[in-house]
Amino acid sequence: MARLLQAPPKFHPSEWDIANKMQCASTESQKSRSERMIAESRRLLDEIEKTTQKTQSDVNKKIEQRREEIKFWKQELDNKLEQIVHEAEVLLTFKTRLEKSLESCKEPLIIAQKCLLNRQRRAGIDLVHDEVEQELVKEAEVLQGVIALLGHTLEQTNEQIRLNRSAKYNLEMDLKDKFTALTIDEYCASLTNNTPDIRYAANAVKIEGNFVSPEDWIHFSNINVEKAEKQRNNSLALRVQIDGILSQTANDMRKQCEMVNVAFRNRVKEVKDAKHKLETLLGMVMDETASQERNIAALKKAIADKEGPVKVAQTRLEARNHRPNVELCYDTAQYRLISEVQEITKNIQRQDTLARAETELKGLSRRQLSLEEEIRVKENTLYIDEVLCMQMRESVYINNF
Repeated sequence: MARLLQAPPKFHPSEWDIANKMQCASTESQKSRSERMIAESRRLLDEIEKTTQKTQSDVNKKIEQRREEIKFWKQELDNKLEQIVHEAEVLLTFKTRLEKSLESCKEPLIIAQKCLLNRQRRAGIDLVHDEVEQELVKEAEVLQGVIALLGHTLEQTNEQIRLNRSAKYNLEMDLKDKFTALTIDEYCASLTNNTPDIRYAANAVKIEGNFVSPEDWIHFSNINVEKAEKQRNNSLALRVQIDGILSQTANDMRKQCEMVNVAFRNRVKEVKDAKHKLETLLGMVMDETASQERNIAALKKAIADKEGPVKVAQTRLEARNHRPNVELCYDTAQYRLISEVQEITKNIQRQDTLARAETELKGLSRRQLSLEEEIRVKENTLYIDEVLCMQMRESVYINNF
C-alpha cells in the first residue's frame, strides 16, 4: 500500500529539454513527410488525370478509326452486294431465255419425228432413203443435241444462281454484323464521363475465346468480297456463253430446218416430174393398147375373110377328085387349085401374128396396170410429203431467245 502511494519519478531538466526537442523534431518530421506526401499525391493525381485523359482521347481516336474501318468495309460489302444482286437478277432472265429456248425445241423435234414416221408409209420403190430422210434424221439429231446442250447449260445456270445466292447471303450476314458492330462503336463513341448510364461492368476486360485478330477480321470480309467477285465474274462469263449457245443453236436449227425444207421441195418436184412422165407413158400405153386392139380386130377379120376362098378351093378339089377314069387328070386347073389351097393355108398360118399381137396386148395391159400402180405410189408419196409433212412444217419457226 505504501508502494502504491509512492511518488512518480522525477525527471532531470535536461531530460525534459531533450523530450521537448524530440517532440518538436518528431512533429517537424511528420509534418515534412505529410507535406511531401501531399505534394506527391498532387503530382500523382495530376499525372493520372493527364494519363487518363490521354488514354481516353487515344481510345476515342481508336474507336473513331475503327468506325471508319467498319464503314469502309461496309461500303465495300454494300457495293459488292449490289453488284451480285444485279448479276443474279440478270442471270435469272438468261435462265428464262434458256427455258423458253429449250421448250421451243420440242415441237420441231416432234414434227421431224412425225415426218419420219409419215414417210414410212410411202409404198414400193418410193420407200427410199432419200435426201429428205437423210436431212430429217440429221434435223432430229441436231434438235436432240441442242436439247441436251441447253439442258446441260440450264443445269450450269441453276448451279451458278445457287452460288450467286450463297455469295449474296454471306455478304448480307457480314453486312448485318458490320451494322451491329458499327452501331455498338457509335454508341461507345457517344459515351462521356458524364453520360448517365455508364456503370461498372464485372469481367469487362476478360478476352473471350471467340475474339479474332484484326487481320482475321479483314481477311474474313475480304474473302466474302473476293468470293462474290469470283461468282459475279463466273456469272458474267456464263451469260456470254449462254448468249453464244442460244445464237449458235438457233442458227444451226434454222439452217437445218431450211435444208430439210429445200430437200422436201426438191423431192416433191422430182416426184411430180416422175409422176408426169409416168402419166405420159400411161397415155402412150393406152394409145398403143387401142392401136393393138384395132390391129387384132383387123387380123381376126382378115382370117375370117379367108374362110370363103379356102372352102371354095377345097370343095372344088373334093369335087374334081370324083372325076371318072382317065378324066382324073392332074391338069393345070388341078395343079392351080392345089396351089391355091396351099397358098391360102400358108397365108392363114402366117397370121400367127394374131397370137403375138394378143401377147403384146396382154403385155400392154400389164404395163398399164404397173404404170397406174406406180402413179398411185407417186400420188401417195406426194400426199405424204407435200400435204402431211410440208404443211405441218409450216408451223416450225425458230426464234432467237
